[in-house]
Amino acid sequence: MIIKKPAPRNKTIQITGEDFENFEKKIIHLDKNISFDNLINKTINQDLFDAIEFLPDSFIDLLFIDPPYNMNKKFGASKFKESSVEDYTDWLDNLISKLNRCIKPTASIYICGDWKSSTSIHQVMEKYFVVRNRITWEREKGRGAKTNWKMNSEDIWFGTKSKEYFYNPDAVKLKRKVIAPYRTNSGIPKDWDDTESGQFRLTFPSNLWNDISVPFWSMSENTEHPTQKPEKLLAKIILASSKKGDLVFDPFLGSGTTSVVAKKLDRNFVGVELDKNFAITCEKRLTMVDDNNNIQGYHDGVFWERNSTNLQKNNHKINDSDLKLL
Repeated sequence: MIIKKPAPRNKTIQITGEDFENFEKKIIHLDKNISFDNLINKTINQDLFDAIEFLPDSFIDLLFIDPPYNMNKKFGASKFKESSVEDYTDWLDNLISKLNRCIKPTASIYICGDWKSSTSIHQVMEKYFVVRNRITWEREKGRGAKTNWKMNSEDIWFGTKSKEYFYNPDAVKLKRKVIAPYRTNSGIPKDWDDTESGQFRLTFPSNLWNDISVPFWSMSENTEHPTQKPEKLLAKIILASSKKGDLVFDPFLGSGTTSVVAKKLDRNFVGVELDKNFAITCEKRLTMVDDNNNIQGYHDGVFWERNSTNLQKNNHKINDSDLKLL
């Protein structure tokens, strides 16, 4: 395996021949039913539809699905071809129908898509789950388009298996700069903090996320996966919809962001990935968590706006009373 020497500031995680040898033995392949105890915190390297057959019942607390979108796309050695809306809906329905038995009655489900696949996602989720919301997050990078609007957003559909589910908005509050800093008659800041690094307010999370940075070459979480989701995005979902010790399952694991963030936040995890290189990338990233469990944009128990400086974060120490501002 030939590894190109990266530029000095390029932090992209790459897999060497030594990595391949060390981490290949950690990934697993299912050919018979597996117990929860033997499955927990594992990376499964095989076709998802083959693996589902051997997974236990009712073991998933939080299901995060980032499936191939309905477009022509290559993922390592795999390819996905664009199909009609009807065919993509049938494909997704087949997936969810098989996974459904593995989901706990109290579980939450998040499914990612673009504008085109969202039609199918909504239809399928309504068939099996209680649809709660549609999150739209801004992708701040990408090339312009001359014949259509530039694609600068993606959707994440949020649902639950039943009316009984866990949701913790206090764990995912966003620290925003105050534009209109109102004060009381006595001059005290009203629902905001006046700090050395600026004026900030803690706000409840909404279904519009514009504070996410897509991983790029100078970020330490970046990998060679073409559609890698940001750690900050997964952190929001995991903190809001699971408790410490819960099991987070990702059936299209890619380079492992879901498992990595779950480990950083003291959750258990299981992921399925068809491409061995990406499965091994995940295992390498999981070992890196032992030395660095930071999540870009998440500091002192709250999420910060995109491009907030380390100085702002370090100068503003958040305590329990701060979390009750709004």
